[in-house]
Amino acid sequence: MAPLFDVSYAVKIAPELLRACTYTVGITICAFAIALVLGLVLAVLRRSKSRPVAKSSAFVIEFVRSTPLLIQVYVLFYVAPIYGLTMTALTAGTLGLAIHYSCYLSEVYRAGLNGVHRGQWEAATALSLSPGRTYSDVILPQAIRTITPVLGNYLNSMFKETPVLSAITVVEVMQQAKNIGAESYRYLEPITMAGLFFLMVSLCCAYGIRHLERQLKLP
Repeated sequence: MAPLFDVSYAVKIAPELLRACTYTVGITICAFAIALVLGLVLAVLRRSKSRPVAKSSAFVIEFVRSTPLLIQVYVLFYVAPIYGLTMTALTAGTLGLAIHYSCYLSEVYRAGLNGVHRGQWEAATALSLSPGRTYSDVILPQAIRTITPVLGNYLNSMFKETPVLSAITVVEVMQQAKNIGAESYRYLEPITMAGLFFLMVSLCCAYGIRHLERQLKLP
């Protein structure tokens, strides 16, 4: 009688899953880097004194946050080519993740910016600092300290959302596990291994964020 979980088979398929996991981590890092920048831009635009700019950015943020990631990547990969914008599955998936999470990060940034004491903004104005220098030299360094744990949580969430990209043929770790299962008709080992890879990477990410939080904490 065959064992319920074949350890030797799990070891055999581990390299394939590890390569897919590395691929998944790469997608997450690229998407998160874009989301960090785009989220900050959206947050600053939403705080604009120009009412049309603030309202437009708020509408974009709420629209993206209120629609599923799966639909958004479908639109980028399957609908966008109809209008002349053709992307590979990897590009569409990475961009979809980045846009989706940038809208969540924009709200995190907004909370951090609103949490900076009013006196800091007034001091920057009194020193005649430009808006760019006010944000980069005075406000953002203070805001980042308070929102680092939340940004880390979204990084972890983004990593765990990558299986959605299999819907547009991106072969991330979960899709690779399903492919292996389809070939061997054994799903327990590859799915379990994929789950373990997700767990290990998530724990490493959580540890890294806690370490960064301690480094940024004021004495």
